[in-house]
Amino acid sequence: MTPAKKSQEMKASTAAAKLDVYLPATPEDFQNRMITRDELSELQRTPPQWLVDLRRDGPHPRSVIAGRLRISISGLARGGITDPLTTEQIEQLQAEPPNWLVREREIAAQVRLEERLQESREADRKAEADRRAASGKS
Repeated sequence: MTPAKKSQEMKASTAAAKLDVYLPATPEDFQNRMITRDELSELQRTPPQWLVDLRRDGPHPRSVIAGRLRISISGLARGGITDPLTTEQIEQLQAEPPNWLVREREIAAQVRLEERLQESREADRKAEADRRAASGKS
């Protein structure tokens, strides 16, 4: 008989990152223990009220703040945002964007455009290489 397979465990910080929540805002019993992959899956499938509230109201980690503001995490730092923000604080920034946020959104839009152009160039190069390979085989 094979022993029962033990579920993999992760630090609470890793689980919080996977759940997109700010670890210090989670309940103490979540913060102070290892979380199994099964527990994480269950939290994702059927989140408890504390997780629903935290995702809705915050405070949010930098990755979530940056995503909601449509800028990079580096852009947050350049804008002086180093602490977690609540949903209300994020909405205030969106309603009346400061100059740094407008600038960072422009930078992020330019980066996304450059990434799309690079992907397009790479696709064109691949298509050309495929055409050459196909014509060489004929």
